[in-house]
Amino acid sequence: MTPRSWLYVPGDRPDRIGKALASAADAVIIDLEDAVAPAAKHQARRNVVETLASGRTSHVRINAPATPDGADDIAVLAAVPDGPAGVRVPKCEDPDELRRVAETLGVPVFPVLESALGVENALALATAHPLVAGISLGEADLAADLRVSGGDALAWPRSRVVVAARAAGLPSPPQSVWTAVRDLDGLRADTVAGRRAGFFGRSVIHPAQIPVVHEACAPDPDDVAWARDLMSRLKSTAENNAAWIDSSGRFVDKAVVERARWLLDLAADNPPVNVKEGHTS
Repeated sequence: MTPRSWLYVPGDRPDRIGKALASAADAVIIDLEDAVAPAAKHQARRNVVETLASGRTSHVRINAPATPDGADDIAVLAAVPDGPAGVRVPKCEDPDELRRVAETLGVPVFPVLESALGVENALALATAHPLVAGISLGEADLAADLRVSGGDALAWPRSRVVVAARAAGLPSPPQSVWTAVRDLDGLRADTVAGRRAGFFGRSVIHPAQIPVVHEACAPDPDDVAWARDLMSRLKSTAENNAAWIDSSGRFVDKAVVERARWLLDLAADNPPVNVKEGHTS
């Protein structure tokens, strides 16, 4: 299943790492970059090594590979016998640099595009190496680099990363973090809008955001009902590959059938969520 929630946790806080790994998040990212002060980087790396050595599964966000901290992160992770489930690589701009990270670590890599140049190189980064498993935007840094704010200022970069991901055969990208932690209604609305724009799931920074994101990732019930009805009406392989008019007068062809299949797969992977209690029903 493609993760719906990617929970960030500071690498220098072992107490929070344990809580994050016990949470309902689909994936946990131990952060060695922005959430960790320079003086705490070394201890954060030790915490990552201890977490992985204990057999617990997590992703890691390293520092930018071209920086000294990034080089240290890569060296430490490369020496761990059982590496992380994946590595988020921030400030990605150079496909060759991303290839070196993938080849050194030998685990799935997830480039994060946080600059104008990174967005321009979206497809090159998405196809840089077979171990590239997904791409996403870092919207705060990107907005600063583009000198934009608010509204639809990032609409084009968002579309660009969605198209690049799908052109490369990668999963739909997750959205960036929703920083207003207490605004769960805003998080829900923004995540639903993102799903309709081609994103799936998002990075989160607090456990309270997890069930809201999971709920927003579930397909609309009316769409699922339509998909089930359509698939139930398919009588033969020949009909499946042809175009016809369904019982409601809607034109149906192979692309429409494929969308119906995708919706049913999405519904199967995303059961209804009780947001108040934070569990599936």
